[in-house]
Amino acid sequence: MKTRFILIQTSHAGNVGAAARALKVMGFDDLVLVQPRWANVLRREETIQRASGANNVLEQCRVVDTLDEALDGIDHICATAMTPRDFGPPTQSPRVHFEQLQQRPSQRSDDEQALVRPTGVAFLFGSERFGMRNEDVYKANVCLSIPTNPLFGSLNLAAAVQLVAYDWRLALDNWAIDTPAPQNRELADLQTVQAMLNHLEQALVAVEFLDPSAPKKLMPRLNQLMSRAQPSMEEIHILRGMAKAMLQTAEKAKG
Repeated sequence: MKTRFILIQTSHAGNVGAAARALKVMGFDDLVLVQPRWANVLRREETIQRASGANNVLEQCRVVDTLDEALDGIDHICATAMTPRDFGPPTQSPRVHFEQLQQRPSQRSDDEQALVRPTGVAFLFGSERFGMRNEDVYKANVCLSIPTNPLFGSLNLAAAVQLVAYDWRLALDNWAIDTPAPQNRELADLQTVQAMLNHLEQALVAVEFLDPSAPKKLMPRLNQLMSRAQPSMEEIHILRGMAKAMLQTAEKAKG
């Protein structure tokens, strides 16, 4: 689905760079600026520094004079505002609205009243100084309100872009965290674990950590620990090596 982020009358160059970085992190690159304060904002040093490597987003970023130009090719518009407008579109949290969008059919059904999934979505962000103008909010299909502390709900522009981009990415394809595949582990059988525990018990006695005349519940607890851990053969070898070293050290101390 085509996705576009539109910043309207941005006053701080650094926020443009930080927004570009936020988009690249989430896999988006369509950024449009409407009447930014600085005509050369995309070339300003602060913008480039705050982009922190997202130069490709800045390079293809467009600067336009009107919001209508920025919305070309878009069929679903999401404004962002902390407070709803009396005559504006319905207000929803991003996650709730995105879930509803994904549930829409991709094509028109027999029910002509049914809403279909859009092909192009734009997210509008207003000026840092005065937020979204009413006339811009009224163009939108929905007003997204990010859940925040009701006593201090003002978000930095780039932070708002990051949050919306994150929720939208989750809604689109739920990127999985790239975790290393677990290695094949040969688990030790019960007999091997018990033999290791016997070896470890001898070592603990030798270093006088365990009193055989008053063992209490040390070994049963270690047995439970091994049952929960399900050690591999390699781990059993490590533990037996430790026990062997403890026994050797104790023997040397006697000599």
